Amino acid sequence: MAVEANGNDLLQVVVLLSAGVVAAPLFKKIGLGSVLGYLAAGLVVGPFGFGFFSDSQAILHIAELGVVMFLFVIGLEMQPSRLWSMRKDIFGLGAFQVLACMAGLTVIGVSLGYPAIPSFVAGTGFVLTSTAIVMQMLQERGSMSTLKGQRIISILLFEDLAIVPLLALVVFLGSGGEEVTASQRWLSIGIGLAAIAALIVAGRYLLNPFFRLLAASGAREVMTAAALLVVLGSALLMQMSGLSMAMGAFLAGVLLSESSFRHQLEADIEPFRGILLGLFFLAVGMAIDLTVIAQNWKIVVASVIGYMVLKSVIIYGVARILGTCKRESLERAVLMAQGGEFAFVLYAAAIAAGIFNREENALLTATIIISMILTPLMVILHDRLVPAAVPDTHDLDLPENVEGTVLLIGFGRFGQIVSQPLLARGYTLSLIDRDPEFIREAAEFGFKVYYGDGSRSEILHAGGAATAKAVLICVDDKEAAIRIAEIVKHEFPLVPVLARAFDRAHAIDLLNAGVDYQIRETLESALNFSEEVLNVLGEDMEVAARLVEEFRDVDQERFALEVVGGIYAGRSLVRGNAQPADLVAARTAKKRAQQESASAEARG
Repeated sequence: MAVEANGNDLLQVVVLLSAGVVAAPLFKKIGLGSVLGYLAAGLVVGPFGFGFFSDSQAILHIAELGVVMFLFVIGLEMQPSRLWSMRKDIFGLGAFQVLACMAGLTVIGVSLGYPAIPSFVAGTGFVLTSTAIVMQMLQERGSMSTLKGQRIISILLFEDLAIVPLLALVVFLGSGGEEVTASQRWLSIGIGLAAIAALIVAGRYLLNPFFRLLAASGAREVMTAAALLVVLGSALLMQMSGLSMAMGAFLAGVLLSESSFRHQLEADIEPFRGILLGLFFLAVGMAIDLTVIAQNWKIVVASVIGYMVLKSVIIYGVARILGTCKRESLERAVLMAQGGEFAFVLYAAAIAAGIFNREENALLTATIIISMILTPLMVILHDRLVPAAVPDTHDLDLPENVEGTVLLIGFGRFGQIVSQPLLARGYTLSLIDRDPEFIREAAEFGFKVYYGDGSRSEILHAGGAATAKAVLICVDDKEAAIRIAEIVKHEFPLVPVLARAFDRAHAIDLLNAGVDYQIRETLESALNFSEEVLNVLGEDMEVAARLVEEFRDVDQERFALEVVGGIYAGRSLVRGNAQPADLVAARTAKKRAQQESASAEARG
C-alpha cells in the first residue's frame, strides 16, 4: 500500500510538471502569457478537469511559498535607501488607492442585497491585488525598474502591510469580536512590531557574518540551504507573529540587498522561486469550483464584472487625481483590477469570525480566481487596442534652418563625449535626437538638442546637413544608423559622414552604406582596458603599449580582409585560446549541423 501511495504521489508530481512545461510556453508563444497558461493547465488537471488532484487547497498552501520567494528576490533589488525614497508612493499613493477602493467596493455587496459588514469584508478582500500576477506581468513586460512599475510595486507593498490591521478588523467586526479585549489587540500589534524589529536586527548584524562563515566552508549546497533557511525562516517568523509571510521575505531581501552575497543568494533562490510560483498559478487554476459557479453563475458574473469594473475606475481616478498621465493610469487600472491571494487569507478569517458561511466563501473565492484569470486577457486586450504611446513633444523645438559646422545625430552617451573636444575648439554643433525625455534632461546641462528622426530627409535638411562640414551618426540603433547613412550619402554626397558602429559586422555594413569613417563603440575603451591589465600583470609600460599598437595594426589588416571577403575572411589573424584539435572539432560540428539543416530543408 505504501508503495502504491508513493507511486500515486510521483504521478501527481509528474502531472504537475508536465502541465506547467507544456502550457506555459504554449500560451506565451500564442501571445496569452505564461500566467494564463499555468491557470488553464491547473483547471485541466484539477478536480473539474481530469481529476488528478482532489485537494487543490493543500497544493495552494505549499505553492504560496513561490510568492514568498518572489518577494524575497524583489527585496534584494530594493536597497534601504531606494525603499526610503519610495515612502511617499507606499504610504501616500498606496494608502489613497486602498482606502478609496475599500469604500467603493463595499457598494457592490450592498447592491447585491448583502449586509454592510459582509459587503465591506468581501470588497476589502478584492482590494488586495494579486502580488504574484502583477509582479509576473511587470517582469514579462520589462516594467519592473521603470517609474510606473515602481509605483505599482509601492502600492503592492502597502497592501501587504495592510493585511495585518485588516485581519484584526475582521476579528473585531465578527460575532466573536467582543471577546477580544483591547489589551489583546495591543498585544498582537506589539508582537508584530517586535517580530519586525527582531528581523531587522538579525539582518543587520547576523546574516552577513553567517554567510561569510558558510562561504568559508566552500560547500555550495550549504549556501543554497542557508538561502532557503533565511527566506522561509523570515516568512515563518512573520506568520507566527500574525503578519504576512511575503512581508517577512521581502524585509529579509531588503536587509540583504547591500550584502556582498546578494547575487549569490538571488542565483540560489531563483530556481525554487520560478518553480513554486508556477505551482501557485497551477493551484489557483485547480481551485476553481465549477459546481459553485454553475449554481450561482448570475451572482458570480455580476460580482466579477462589478468588482473589476469599479476597482479599475477607482484606480484610474486615484491615479489621475494624483497627476498621473492617462496612459499610465489606464495601464495601472488594467494590471491591478483583480483580487489576489491575500483575499483567501482574509476570507478564511471572516469564516472563523462568523461573518461568512462556507457557501459565501466559495462564491467570493470563485470571484477572486476568475478575476485573476481574466487579468492576463485584459492586459493583452489593452496592449492591442490602446495605440502606441506618442512622445510628448509640445515643448520641444524641431530643427528649422539650423546651421552648424557639424551635424550630430544621436546625442546619447557616445555623442556627448564626441561633442566635448569639438565644442572646446569652438565649433558649432547642430544636435538632433528623438528621445523627448533625454532632450529635456540635456537642456538642464546646457545643451540645445532638437527633436527629430535623423532618418527623415526633411529633418536632415532642416538640421543643416547641406552646409555642415561633417555629419556624425552616433545613434545606438544599428538599423537606424545604416538607414541614416544611406540617406545622407544620397542627399548630400559631398559631406563627410562619420559613424559609430556596434560591432565588426555593423562596421562593414556602414562602410557599404557609404560612410567615410566608422569606429566600433567599444574598441578604444577595450584597448585601453587591455593595456591597463598588462600593466597590472607586471608588464613594462612600453611593452604593454607596443602590444596594443601591434594589435591595432593586425585588427586593421583583419578588417580590410573582412570588408572584401566577409566576416570570416580574417579569422586566421585572431589569437584564440583553443587548441588546434578543439578548433578542428568545432568546425567539423558546425559543418555537420549545416549539412543536417540543409538536408532537413530539402526534405521539407
